[in-house]
Amino acid sequence: MEHAIRNRVLVSGCPGENDGYNTQLLYFTCSSLSRDDRYLFMITDKGGSPNVMVRDLESGEERILTNNGNGIMKSYVYFDCSPGRGLSKASVCLDTDRCIAYYIRDNMICKVGLDGKETQLARIPGDRMTAFTHVSSDGRLLCVPMTDGRCLDYDPETEGSGLDRRPVYDIDGRVQEENLQSYLCVYDTATGELLYEKTVPKCWITHVQFNPKDPELIMYNHEWPSFDCGIRRIWIYDHRKDEIRRVRTEGKDTLGNPAGYPRKRGDWVCHEMWSDDGQIVIYHGGYEGGPAMVGKYELPSGKYWEIALPEEYNAYGHFTMDHDMNLVCDGYFKFPDDVKIVRENSTDNGPDPHKKDGEYVSRVIPDWDAGKLKWIPQCKHKSDWLGQDAHPHAIYSHAGDRIFFNSRSGRYVKVYSIDCEG
Repeated sequence: MEHAIRNRVLVSGCPGENDGYNTQLLYFTCSSLSRDDRYLFMITDKGGSPNVMVRDLESGEERILTNNGNGIMKSYVYFDCSPGRGLSKASVCLDTDRCIAYYIRDNMICKVGLDGKETQLARIPGDRMTAFTHVSSDGRLLCVPMTDGRCLDYDPETEGSGLDRRPVYDIDGRVQEENLQSYLCVYDTATGELLYEKTVPKCWITHVQFNPKDPELIMYNHEWPSFDCGIRRIWIYDHRKDEIRRVRTEGKDTLGNPAGYPRKRGDWVCHEMWSDDGQIVIYHGGYEGGPAMVGKYELPSGKYWEIALPEEYNAYGHFTMDHDMNLVCDGYFKFPDDVKIVRENSTDNGPDPHKKDGEYVSRVIPDWDAGKLKWIPQCKHKSDWLGQDAHPHAIYSHAGDRIFFNSRSGRYVKVYSIDCEG
């Protein structure tokens, strides 16, 4: 049965997806759009090596802002790349109000504005591995997560697996056994001065996010936990008090969850993000032995709301939100008569329990107290999900009237958009 699903619109590149290069959004922990929704910042390998590109959505003009010719630098997700050399694709984040992109190139922390003038801020220690960075909402601070380089010390040819050559060993297991450490490194974006470095023992940090209203609070993760994922994934560091707190705990007092699933350490939890007011953390995952879910944690009250998804919504996806806390998702949803595409996906061999075969970009309107989600499918994203870059990672525009996402349905990853409906 055919459903009334609209077509996606190609944002950058030539129609037909065969222009010979890839283009993708920045990672979902920051927006890829300037605050006025005029400029879209992306990563493109047009010309060979990846660089930061900006597109003027009013005029259609595109400009490459950086000058990397050394390929991809090794980091989290980009395992089989060059240590300390090239652009770290995971490092690019955007100061949306000032249109300044921050990134790591050849182990140097850099920034660039719309004028294309690069400023080098600081050097990454050679014995550390980096991941996804974040800039504070006031533009003053940049957090660069680092981990002892031993965490990814391996030969991708003999100890790597899958499309991304990720280590066959348990990375978090190595971190625990060898007492490896991560570091929350916070820099002054004007001078490049390292303002402080918080050491977190026995931890592999890959995601960091300043609280939008209080940059003294940093949310971070334990990546791919080898145990207790339900309570080890999400943490908050309070620099003012020099205290660390766990976000999701075990318990049975979950609100908005008529199915009554308790929070357990054996659950799978991931992809945490802040609400605009800095009072709420949104996350998603799956219950141990149960369905997928999306959750909300309120910092002032310590309360949780979690909504279990229908059993048949078992396709991996990400949730992000607009400024009114409406969600958008690139997976999970399916029509009752859908027949899933069968494909071999080598990136399925991670800790998440759901297969990466979601097909739709959907608006999702939550009623947290009633424990209900209203799913409004917008289009088929058509991505093959093969590798991190092909994850759709759908995001709203700041106005909330448009959705942008990645997709590879041919040879190359491209950025698409669709106007919001419903």
